[in-house]
Amino acid sequence: MIPLRKSDDLASWVERSFGHVFRTPALCEAALTHRSAGAEHNERLEFLGDSILNCAVARLLFDAHPLADEGALSRLRASLVSGDTLAQIAGELGLGEHLRLGSGELKSGGFRRASILADALEAMLGAIFLDAGFDTAAAAVARIIGPKMSDLPAADALKDPKTRLQEVLQARGLALPTYTLTAVGGNPHAQSFTVTCEVPVFRVAAVGEGASRRRAEQLAAAKAIDLLPPELREHV
Repeated sequence: MIPLRKSDDLASWVERSFGHVFRTPALCEAALTHRSAGAEHNERLEFLGDSILNCAVARLLFDAHPLADEGALSRLRASLVSGDTLAQIAGELGLGEHLRLGSGELKSGGFRRASILADALEAMLGAIFLDAGFDTAAAAVARIIGPKMSDLPAADALKDPKTRLQEVLQARGLALPTYTLTAVGGNPHAQSFTVTCEVPVFRVAAVGEGASRRRAEQLAAAKAIDLLPPELREHV
């Protein structure tokens, strides 16, 4: 098991990264402890931090985009709180250097694993909330998420392929695409789904394959978009 860094070093890192000094250091230690390292791990704090993060980011976006509708705000928030974004932020903060991992996770490079980094970042926010309340946790969210907001694409660019395909057809009064599950393969714990997306008015049919039916449908829709007439595709 990799130990936590010295308490003084850890406290300095937390203050520098999150703008917070823990009154109850045990909360910080728990937030940085992976389940592989012992019973006092960070999963409950992660659960709490996930909610804090979503609420705080929603407020940041609400204030920053006064003309955006609910759908646009939801897509922007999903981009900011995605596992990939959180793992990137955690990496930039050097969070992996402070994780407490079991020997197996340590040997397999767990301190670099995106899911572990993202979960620990959420756990830190949960710990800050318990230590000092929502306003302090929200300030920590603004500190780590705020710089990413300027890099967000336009909300429309974050729409998934199924939504984009449906909207461009609806806007022209055309029949909506149909999705047909054509195959399911693999073992029960690792299934593969094949879906065909058809747009009859343009005689378009595209096939997508993914680990879930939803993922297969999205991939099929993306391929169908590429097969639309150029004059329609430029509006998707």
